[in-house]
Amino acid sequence: MGSLYKRGRIWWIKYYRNGRMMRDSCHSNRETDAKKILAMRDGDIARGIPVTPRLMRVTVGELLEDVKNDYKVNGKKSYPDLEYRCRLYLEPFFGNKRAAAVTTADVRRFILERQTQRASNTAINRELAALKRAFSLALEGGKILFKPHVPMLAENNIRKGFFEQDQLNALLKQLPEHVKPVVRFAYITGWRTRSEILMLQWKQVDFQAGEIRLDPGTTKNKEGRIFPMTQELQKILEEQKAEHDEMKQSGVICPWIFPYQGKSFKSFKTTWKRACVKAGIPWAIPHDFRRTAVRNLVRAGISERVAMQMTGHKTRSVFDRYHVVSEGDLKEAKTKLDLKAGTISGTEGGKSEQRSGLSY
Repeated sequence: MGSLYKRGRIWWIKYYRNGRMMRDSCHSNRETDAKKILAMRDGDIARGIPVTPRLMRVTVGELLEDVKNDYKVNGKKSYPDLEYRCRLYLEPFFGNKRAAAVTTADVRRFILERQTQRASNTAINRELAALKRAFSLALEGGKILFKPHVPMLAENNIRKGFFEQDQLNALLKQLPEHVKPVVRFAYITGWRTRSEILMLQWKQVDFQAGEIRLDPGTTKNKEGRIFPMTQELQKILEEQKAEHDEMKQSGVICPWIFPYQGKSFKSFKTTWKRACVKAGIPWAIPHDFRRTAVRNLVRAGISERVAMQMTGHKTRSVFDRYHVVSEGDLKEAKTKLDLKAGTISGTEGGKSEQRSGLSY
């Protein structure tokens, strides 16, 4: 059994492990906090969990270094962003603090400081997510015994959400010829423009099977994906194949489906912004094609699960957030409402209900 004592206003605990006396500061002037920590120490010792004074001295800066290493080991593309946020914001505020002494109040002070710097809730949440990950890794690795609650902020990213056909047509009129097939492809498939569509190579296209494939490990969720070659997609790919064959005859071997002058496509972002302004849709972003493709697939009668597999959505949040429903479901709802109100006869309603059960 251990014991409690005070040094000034701060409570300390004394306990024994393998016959060796150990002392730790509780960093609190409340006796109840000291009793809780002592009980945790006694419990950890009884379960054989390593307990050393080092547990109370590890700093948040060390935990953030572990997060960086975790990102490097797993080859995460967001590592530069993580390193930037740690170096400019998290390390100056938390770096020298002992991890065991960080409280939710400290996290809220960090949030307030970032808000005074006019940082958006989205930016602050990315930093808080890195901090949460740091404490989680430390807890898993036995560097700390508990982690503080890290509150997240509400994000309000206002987006139009979908591309309508007239907006797509207006945009295509403003785009250079070599960019148009990329946008047409994105509108149909909903695939990510830069990391998926612009990286597509001819070896991923199977005209005989009528499929376009994304290999496992090349997508954001690391899962492979297949999209059936619709008539419009086949037309786009055949046009690109004709250009590819022309370049091949002139001695240029290009593996990409959507190249620019025989090279990898790199100028999409600037071209996109300029064309959107001219088309009268300055709010539009390429990610809108993902939501649009899901909506169009569901409207065509394709199930949510299959639509998500085709576009690469791992969760159904896109349906919940943007209220994507099939037109078949809406027609069935209309029929039921009319029956409830008595505006159609039972016979007619029965036929309607029977029809509504068919795939749209």
